[in-house]
Amino acid sequence: MLPFIHIGHFALPTFGLLMWLAAVAACVVLHVDFRRNGASADAVNIVAVTTLAGVIGAKLWHVLESPHQFAAAPFAVLFDREGFAWYGGLVFGILALIIQGRRFPKGPLQLLDLAAPAAAVGYGVGRLACFVSGDGDYGIASNVPWAMAFPNGLVPTEPGVRVHPTPLYELFFGLVLAAYLWWRGRAPRPLGLLTAEFLVLSGIGRFLVEIIRRNPKIYFGMSNAQVASLATILAGLLLGIWSLRRAHRLSSTARVSSARAA
Repeated sequence: MLPFIHIGHFALPTFGLLMWLAAVAACVVLHVDFRRNGASADAVNIVAVTTLAGVIGAKLWHVLESPHQFAAAPFAVLFDREGFAWYGGLVFGILALIIQGRRFPKGPLQLLDLAAPAAAVGYGVGRLACFVSGDGDYGIASNVPWAMAFPNGLVPTEPGVRVHPTPLYELFFGLVLAAYLWWRGRAPRPLGLLTAEFLVLSGIGRFLVEIIRRNPKIYFGMSNAQVASLATILAGLLLGIWSLRRAHRLSSTARVSSARAA
């Protein structure tokens, strides 16, 4: 693992460097998606604002998950390189997209749909930051052939213990999810449907990987992230139902109007 790249007396954190790479990858995907859908918007500004909001949300979510640590050392918790919760980043990132999407012709859901593949790419590539820096985002101990040790990570594993490299699992999942959403976006879909699919599938992926993550199981044998995953899946299902019903209603209204005109 390589938590820092040392250049003279300067230490460059690889976590921040790879998070920047994740933002760039998401920006490229969003820009291309704008072009193929004829959307005249600045992908760079949208990703920059969303990334900043996501980082703030991820840190605040971590603070809410660990109030005792925050109460004991608030400055250290807020500015520590560790302690970023993905669901906080997801919530704040979505809020940032909603605010920016108000200027789109079909409103915030149009931007959320266009951003879904980019969000999946950003999530997957962002997990490389966890992997390379060794920030403790590991799985449980394992003897599978690809299990790894992180003795030099920001949060080192115990000597001689090999664990599931869960960030790599999430990298693979994020890229597959992005490819699926990109394929789904090749043709017009009901407004909000791609966002709903992103929420459901990303929630399922995170719920499953948490089974072999070393996060403590708190609620009915589930971790905080798994509970949040269930909320994400539910939100996606509700949005998907609304999207399909809305599309059906608009289609029925169009058919009636066409029949009357004839």
